[in-house]
Amino acid sequence: MKFKLFACFMVLLLMFFSCKKDKKTINSEKKLTSGTIYFNGDIITMEGSQATYVESVVEQNGKIVYTGTKEQALNDFPEVIFFDLKGSTLLPGLIDAHAHFASFSAQAIGAKILPPPDAGAKDIPTLINILKTWNTPENRALTGWIFGMGFDDSVLEEKRFPTKHDLDQVSTEFPIMIIHISGHFAVVNSKGLELLNITSETENPEGGIIRRENGNEPNGVLEELAAIPYMLKILNPATKEAADLFFEAGQEMALSYGYTTAQEGRAMENHEMLVSASEAGKLKLDVVSYVDYLFVDKYMSSKWNSKIYDNHYRIGGMKLTLDGSPQGRTAWRTQPYLIPPDGAKEGYLGYPAIPKDSMVLAIYEKGFKNNWQIQTHANGDAAMDQMIRTMKPVVDKYGNDDRRNVLIHGQYVREDQLDAFKELDIITSLFPLHTFYWGDWHKEIIGDSLGNKISPTRTALNKGLKITIHTDAPVALPNLIRMIGISVERKSRSGQVIGADEKLTPYEALKAITIWSAYQHFEEGTKGTLEEGKLADMVILDKNPLKVSEEEIKEIIVLETIKEGVSVYKKSI
Repeated sequence: MKFKLFACFMVLLLMFFSCKKDKKTINSEKKLTSGTIYFNGDIITMEGSQATYVESVVEQNGKIVYTGTKEQALNDFPEVIFFDLKGSTLLPGLIDAHAHFASFSAQAIGAKILPPPDAGAKDIPTLINILKTWNTPENRALTGWIFGMGFDDSVLEEKRFPTKHDLDQVSTEFPIMIIHISGHFAVVNSKGLELLNITSETENPEGGIIRRENGNEPNGVLEELAAIPYMLKILNPATKEAADLFFEAGQEMALSYGYTTAQEGRAMENHEMLVSASEAGKLKLDVVSYVDYLFVDKYMSSKWNSKIYDNHYRIGGMKLTLDGSPQGRTAWRTQPYLIPPDGAKEGYLGYPAIPKDSMVLAIYEKGFKNNWQIQTHANGDAAMDQMIRTMKPVVDKYGNDDRRNVLIHGQYVREDQLDAFKELDIITSLFPLHTFYWGDWHKEIIGDSLGNKISPTRTALNKGLKITIHTDAPVALPNLIRMIGISVERKSRSGQVIGADEKLTPYEALKAITIWSAYQHFEEGTKGTLEEGKLADMVILDKNPLKVSEEEIKEIIVLETIKEGVSVYKKSI
C-alpha cells in the first residue's frame, strides 16, 4: 500500500514539474521571439461603437500579437524592435469598398486632366495644353495613344464636353483618347475615330451612345458601352516594359494613400494583368476583383475565385452594371433631368445598361445559384427599381443567408428603396465624394431638394443598413483620407453644405473604410481593426482625424503604409 502511495506521489510530482517546465518554455519562447512595438502616438483600434485607444501594438510575423500598455508589451516581448510613432496616429490599413485598381496606373501615368484641386484642367484651352505637353514619343510609346484621365465637363468653364475638334488641336497625326472623370465617357480625336472605325454609318450599341453632329457625323464623344470596351483596349500598355511601369505607378499611388486592400470593381481582361502581377510576386497589397457579368463564364471557375488570397490576389464575386453616371447624366431616373445633355430632348431620363428585366433577372439567378457575392452598380432611382424588382424573386427562390450583396453608388436612391435594400439585406456602398466634386452640379441637373439627398449616408445608417463608402478611383484620386473629410463636411466646391443631415461622424467615416469595408469583403476576421490575431495591416497618419476640425481632416497626410508588418510605402520628407 505504501509503495502504491509513493508511486502515485512520484507520478503527480513528475506531472507537476513537466507542466511547470512546459509553461516556462512557452513563456520563454514568447519572450525570445522578436517583433515590432508601435508606441508614442494615438493608436486607434477601430473596435466598437466608440473610439478605443491603446498605448502600444506589437506585430510579429505579419500579425498583431498584442495591444495594450507599453509596460506589459515590453514584459511579454522584451526583444522587440521599437517603432516610435512620435505623436502620429496609427490605424488599421485602409480598405476601399469600391474602386478600379487596374486603372490606377492610367491615372498615375496619363496626362493630368483632372480639374482643380487635383490637377489644373479648369477649361478646354488648358486641357489642350496639358495634352500637348504630355505628347512626347516616350509617352506615346506606352500605349500608342495620347491619353489622359479625369476631365470634367461640369467644372470646365465652358460647361461642355470637349469634342474631336478640340482634340485635333493637339494632334491629327496621332490618336487621342481622354476619359471623363466618371469613367463612363471617352472623347477621341479624328484619328482616333478613324482607328476605331467609328463613322456616320456606325450604329449605337445597346447601353451606349455615339454623339453626333451635322446629321449623323460622330463628334468624338462616346457614352457608356460605346466607350468602355474601347477604353480597356486602348489604355493597355504596348510592351512588357510599359506594363511594368504602369503597374508600379498604379500600385505606388494606392500605397501612398494608405491602401492595404484595394478592389478591382469591374474585372474583365484586366483580370489577366492582376493574375500576372500576383504570380510574379509584384503585389504589395491585397487586391480583390469583382468580375463583370459578361466574363463570369471565363473567370469564375478559376482557382482565383476564392475567399483566400493567392499571392495577394483573389476574385470576390460578380459585378453587374445597370446604368451610368449621374454627373454625366446617363444614370437612369424616374424624373427628367432639368438640364438634358448635348443632343438629348426635354424629358430625358438617362437610360438603362440592360433594358430587359428578364436579362437582369437571369444574371442575378446565375449569381445566386452559384453563391457568388454580387455588386450592382446603380445610380438612378429607375435603375435601383430594376435592381429591386429583379433581385427580389431570386432572393425568394434561393434565400439570402449571409450573401453580402452590395449596391454600388446609389446617388439618387429614394428612402423607400433604402427600406427595400434593408429587407433584401443589401450593403449600401455610397459615394459621398460626390458632395464635393459634383454637389453644385447635382443641384443644377436634378434640383436643390433632391441634390441635398445624394449619397444619404446618415439616412441609411438610421434605417439600420450596413454601409461603406468608396472613392471609385480613378473617377477621383484614390485619396481615402479626403473621402473621410468630405463624408464629414459634405461641402461642395463652392462651399455649400450638401445635405447637412447626411453627415457622418469622423469615427463612422473611419469605420466605413476599415472594419465595415472588411465585412463587405468577408474579411472582418483578419482585417479592419487592430486586434490580436489579425493581420498587421496598418497606416500611419500625421494627424488624428478624430482630434482635428472637420475642415482639416481632408488635408491629413499618410506618412507610412504597412502591409502584414512590412513597410510598403513611406512618405519622403
